[in-house]
Amino acid sequence: MDFSIKNIQLECRALLGSVYPIREIDSILFLVFEKVGNLSRLQIISNSDTKISISVYNQIMGIVERLLNYEPIQYILEETEFYGLLFKVNQSVLIPRPETEELVHWIVEDGKNKPVKAIDFGTGSGCIAISLAKLIPDSKVHAVDISEQALLVASENALRNGTVLTFHQADILTDAFGFLAADFDLVVSNPPYIREKEKVLMQRNVLDYEPVTALFVSDADPLIFYRRIAQLSKKLLKKGGALYFEINEGLGNEMIQLLEELNYLEIELRCDLHGKHRMMKATQS
Repeated sequence: MDFSIKNIQLECRALLGSVYPIREIDSILFLVFEKVGNLSRLQIISNSDTKISISVYNQIMGIVERLLNYEPIQYILEETEFYGLLFKVNQSVLIPRPETEELVHWIVEDGKNKPVKAIDFGTGSGCIAISLAKLIPDSKVHAVDISEQALLVASENALRNGTVLTFHQADILTDAFGFLAADFDLVVSNPPYIREKEKVLMQRNVLDYEPVTALFVSDADPLIFYRRIAQLSKKLLKKGGALYFEINEGLGNEMIQLLEELNYLEIELRCDLHGKHRMMKATQS
C-alpha cells in the first residue's frame, strides 16, 4: 500500500465522509498529521507525496475509528488551542469554544493591559482564567470549579502556559465564598446554560462525550447559576467592578431583567460573530 500523505488523506475522506463535511475532515487531518506524524500544515500541503511509516498510519487509522464514533478530535488528541494558547482537555472539562474567545477578547480590550484581580466561576479547563492571567500581566486570577478532576486539568494548563492562579474547589450554588475578599475588579463565568429541552438540538459528539453537568440546566430555572453568581458578585466586586457572562442566546432579555433587579448598571448585551446574543457585561453599583 502507498502510505503517502495524499493517499491517506483520500482514504480518511472516504471513511469519514458520512460523518463530517470534507472541510472539517481536512482540518482534523492537519491536526492529526501534526500530532502523530510531526508534520506541519505547510509540509502536508507542499509535500503530499511524502511517505509516512506504518506505525504512524496505524495511529491515524485508530483515530479515524474513534472519530467514526463521534468522539471529538480535541479529546482524542487531548489538547486544543484557545486564544493562541494550547490547553489540555479531556472528558472532565468542556472543549473551549470560539464564542468564549470573543468573551475573553472583550475583557482584555476593556482592561487595556491594566492589572486586575479577577475570578472565574466554573473554570473547567481554565481557558478563560488562564488566558486572562497570560494576556493581562501582573493580574491576580482566581478560578473556581466543583469538579476536582476539572481543577487538575486547569492546574496543569496553568503550568503549561506559564501562569500562576489560585484555584478553589467549591459549589457555586451552596458555598458562601466567605474566604474571598470583596475586592475583585472583575468576575467572569461561562456556566451551564443549555436547557434540557434544547438537548434535541445538540450533536452526538457533544451529548456522548462532554460533561453534562457543565452543559445543562433544568427548563424550570435556566438562570440558576447566573442568579447565584450575580448575587455573589454583588459582595465580591469593587464599586465599578465588572461582571461578564457567556449566555444562552435565547435568554438575553431574561438576563437583562435579572441584572437590573440586582441593581447592576451599564448592562450590555453583545452579539458574537454569528450575530447571536452570547455575551453580557454589567457594572457593580
